[in-house]
Amino acid sequence: MSTVHGDPYVVDKNLGQKLVLSDGDLPTVNADGESVVELTQEQKYLFDTRGWLLMPGVLMQEEIDAMREFALRLQQEPEALPEHHRCAVAGPLEKLADHPVVVGFLNEFLAFPHLSSASCYGYRMESAALRYRTSAPEQQGAFSPHNGSGMFRFAHDSHHYQCIPGKAFSGLTRVVWELTPVHKGMGGTLLATGSHKAAYASPESTENPDSAVWETYECPAGSVLFFTEALAHSTAPWTNEANPRVSIFNLYNSVGSRWGTWNPPAELVQEMPPMRQTLFRGTHCADNLPGYRYGGQNQQDRRPLDGCGE
Repeated sequence: MSTVHGDPYVVDKNLGQKLVLSDGDLPTVNADGESVVELTQEQKYLFDTRGWLLMPGVLMQEEIDAMREFALRLQQEPEALPEHHRCAVAGPLEKLADHPVVVGFLNEFLAFPHLSSASCYGYRMESAALRYRTSAPEQQGAFSPHNGSGMFRFAHDSHHYQCIPGKAFSGLTRVVWELTPVHKGMGGTLLATGSHKAAYASPESTENPDSAVWETYECPAGSVLFFTEALAHSTAPWTNEANPRVSIFNLYNSVGSRWGTWNPPAELVQEMPPMRQTLFRGTHCADNLPGYRYGGQNQQDRRPLDGCGE
């Protein structure tokens, strides 16, 4: 028996009409002109049912080396970097913000098509942070479970998750780039699989890091972990003595929602390609698609401005 994947009925903003996507509504290349990597049906299913998805070995070794070197400078000698580059989205780490794999994932689970185009991302970058952990007690990180039950949280909270047959939306989405190897049970992020849809409050065993509630992962350097912030999750103390944890925690949100106050330095954003800059545009929906004006209520009614857009 074959599986048939039909198009979901996603309601448009015009009196409940169906949202119909056209070519050019979502980017197919990133700011560097690299082709977007679309999710497989299995990857969509796994993320929706589990609330997290690991893609091992995404980066090439030369990328890993350059990014880890920059991250360590940022951690250990930030004064050696220009002031506006003292940021986890600067230097070679900048390319992680809209890596082709990330764009493919977010096109599926976060992009708002009315505020997206072939040259504009349909979501915004909420924050970027370096996490440096060692096995030394003062640098391990602390177990601190939080979140969960995102199906029942209000949208303004950002930590929410919505789905209908064939389509899901992760309001606040975490993307973790592991730049050093992660050994299972020795410090990788803990994840309470499926808890983004939990209808019951978490059990007391959630407060035990060894509980069967928690799952974790292992991966080589250069891997990427996606999880919805609607999922219950926690830091796990880093006990791996073979290498420190050097990871980049990027966070994405919808164009019309904001959780924190973080912004990258304006000078840094100005140095980025125009398409990457759209990750850091204002937090609002109306008139927030660069280069377009709207002539009606439907997605099909938007028109490029003269001399602007694609």
